[in-house]
Amino acid sequence: MVSFVTTALVSIASCSTTKGAPIVLGSDLVDGGPGFIPTEDAATTSAPTLVSYCASNRCPVGRTTCPHSRFACDIDLQTDRDNCGACGVKCPPATERELFECIEGRCLMQCQSGAFDCDGVPDNGCEDNARSNDNCGTCGAKCTDPAKPCVKRGIASGDMGCGCRGDDVICLGKCVNPWTDDQNCGACGNACPRLVDGGPPHPNMYNGCVDATCGHAKCDSLWANCDGDIENGCETTLLSPDNCGSCGNSCAPGQACRINSSTQMPECMCPEGQTFCGECAGDTCYGKCVDLTADHENCGRCGFDCTAVVGSAWEHHALGACRYGVCVERCVEGHADCNGNTSDGCETNTYSDPMNCGDCGTICDAVAGQACVGGRCVVEPCDDIADAGGGPK
Repeated sequence: MVSFVTTALVSIASCSTTKGAPIVLGSDLVDGGPGFIPTEDAATTSAPTLVSYCASNRCPVGRTTCPHSRFACDIDLQTDRDNCGACGVKCPPATERELFECIEGRCLMQCQSGAFDCDGVPDNGCEDNARSNDNCGTCGAKCTDPAKPCVKRGIASGDMGCGCRGDDVICLGKCVNPWTDDQNCGACGNACPRLVDGGPPHPNMYNGCVDATCGHAKCDSLWANCDGDIENGCETTLLSPDNCGSCGNSCAPGQACRINSSTQMPECMCPEGQTFCGECAGDTCYGKCVDLTADHENCGRCGFDCTAVVGSAWEHHALGACRYGVCVERCVEGHADCNGNTSDGCETNTYSDPMNCGDCGTICDAVAGQACVGGRCVVEPCDDIADAGGGPK
């Protein structure tokens, strides 16, 4: 059983120069070892038994060395999709509806968003979808009323239900409000003409749907009637610093009213320490706020992408990162750039390389054939190794 040394009552013999605690095969103490000994019982309780640990070439439970392995014990049979449960056992590739992951040594199917395995039969995959009247949004949710079929109720991806909420009705497979929808006013497909004879009713206004009928004056997008006077129309732009997004919403000093590219709505941008990156057409600006000292897509200046600049590919186990406004190479977890050559990225596997176990230059015991697992050199009780004759089990 693999565990970590967490007590000072353990001695390790023939150890490597590992950083931190080593991977341990076997128990930390003989028979599990005693816990803390109360002072009043110290005189009558025997002292804990010390256990010596030695370098091991045996793999912890769940790990193994396959014919194609580069290092000893470098395959995790519990999670490796290419060696799931045994060497060479590959999980099936993903489809539009299914994913297959190695979990506890078994290739298990997982359904993609919007798909369900409601019958529990893996052979036919994720056979149902979120828009089914038999399984609307989730398995077992049935829509029995023909007038209320399974429909997407809102903009959220998983917002499905039998029929629409409140006054909404189904038009072309989605829920709309016939009382205010300019394209479905009072009934599906009844689009209101924006202009009538004589042009727009008032400045920055158009004719739209109110109370399920057309011909009512409504404000154009990003305009509002803040003074309540219909005669001067929608006089206020919602992109002004005094009325940003809504009447009376004032921006703090140093901020400007712009359209957030994520929400598509006007916001006061940007807070101190961040910079606006986007495009402007006249007084209308569209973009987002970023920290130029840390944003890898906008490093040092807007649009300066570290991924493209560093050019490290995933097969090199490196990514471009932004630090203090400068693009640098960042190694993915379990890898390091030990040769200092950025052209081959982070070439060293610090999770499995016994010559660089956990960090560059941290060496396991080569004479004993000590394996490196998870960035730590493997050890086990010396008595277990002696009982096994010193060889692998």
